[in-house]
Amino acid sequence: MIGSGIGGLVTATQLAAKGAKVLVLERYLIPGGSAGYFERQGYRFDVGASMIFGFGQQGTTNLLTRALDAVGMEIETIPDPVQIHYHLPAGLDLKVHRDYEKFLQELIAHFPEEAVGIRRFYDECWKVFNCLNAMELLSLEEPRYLMRVFFQHPFACLGLVKYLPQNAGDIARRYIRNPDLLKFIDMECYCWSVVPAERTPMINAGMVFSDRHYGGINYPRGGVGQIAQKLVTGLEQSGGAIRYKARVTQIVQENGHAVGVQLASGEVLRARRIISNATRWDTFEKLIPAEQMPTAERKWQRRYQKSPSFLSLHLGVKAAALPAGTECHHILLDDWETMEEAEQTIFVSIPTLLDPSLAPADHHIIHTFTPSWLEDWQGLTPTQYQQKKEAAAARLISRLESIFPDLSSHLDYQEVGTPRTHRRFLGRQDGTYGPIPQRKLPGLLGMPFNRTAVPGLYCVGDSTFPGQGLNAVAFSGFACAHRVATDLGF
Repeated sequence: MIGSGIGGLVTATQLAAKGAKVLVLERYLIPGGSAGYFERQGYRFDVGASMIFGFGQQGTTNLLTRALDAVGMEIETIPDPVQIHYHLPAGLDLKVHRDYEKFLQELIAHFPEEAVGIRRFYDECWKVFNCLNAMELLSLEEPRYLMRVFFQHPFACLGLVKYLPQNAGDIARRYIRNPDLLKFIDMECYCWSVVPAERTPMINAGMVFSDRHYGGINYPRGGVGQIAQKLVTGLEQSGGAIRYKARVTQIVQENGHAVGVQLASGEVLRARRIISNATRWDTFEKLIPAEQMPTAERKWQRRYQKSPSFLSLHLGVKAAALPAGTECHHILLDDWETMEEAEQTIFVSIPTLLDPSLAPADHHIIHTFTPSWLEDWQGLTPTQYQQKKEAAAARLISRLESIFPDLSSHLDYQEVGTPRTHRRFLGRQDGTYGPIPQRKLPGLLGMPFNRTAVPGLYCVGDSTFPGQGLNAVAFSGFACAHRVATDLGF
């Protein structure tokens, strides 16, 4: 296994639980990738987002719970009563409550003339979710599984077939006419898919827009990094192993088959199957020479492009910086027309409102991130780079003061990460997070699955079906492990 992101660790633990001998190779010092953590001056910061799906206790879509349970692990979680507090153009200020009806009523209060359309759209998302939640989520590349699940859940399968080629925007426009409400649904999609509703697969939207009210948003006590730490412990207890500071530089091929990997040290490790948790760009342009890229990968890259990276601002603040009643997660946008532009949509997480142990007493963490591109941070001297980071931090703090007016006077610690930071520590090409459609595509039908055109090589993570988000990459991990186990005869 190349990489210890959540998709890779779920694959590894699922295979180890089935009796396979698994070795995970991680270039960094700790596991988790973008679901990792770092510690500074008494603060434990999540590297990436802290809005976590997949920790429910019922149904089949609680994939993080299931992944941990497969290797005898569990994590205490803290439920979040509000998924997001939106601060949007034209004074559109509302909360997505865990209680479904409460959320609908708050949204309808802003758009009373669209009451019927709002309910019809979000109820249709529930239809998608209920189809997914009725069956065990494994590899769609495995014919026997497809046949078995069809006979067990024929109506759910037919429902998914119906929605598979559709996008959320098309369905929203069947029921809704108000342009500001449609923009809001664009933001609902953009906050996790990084594209508007017309390019967001309905399968993904149905999962997210419903599971937040079903399994809910649940924060792992001790921070998001606990997920990877627990999976590694479970992996090792199940007979698998992980090696840190083991950077893979090449996938070794013989007669067109993947048979092993070469490390930066020159060491070559051979295996019956190779699984890459690197992005597909890194897999097929770095670990395999670009000139050897299979035709199928070239076709996929013509349909999808790399998502933006992020500018991250990790703050430690005194508790007095936060007004009473502040929610854990926020999204800020001033102008609908600039939603997809750099530094315009601002994502905010304050995980210490759920788990105070992540910061010193009477202090909080504010993690802010916003889209940014690597090319905007290239060609700078060290001094210029530092100055640009400080200027970016000042801009973000100024934006945050629209909801936290006393923020500047209560700062205790500050650290800025750029796309260069994400590329360096996560090993992701251009510091990006998964693919986004270059144009409007038929739902999820264009997403690649786990098998590749190179025999013996599989991919897992956010550049494989079903895409971005911790629960989505966990789904990818379950599917990949199922496909590999079947191919190995487990």
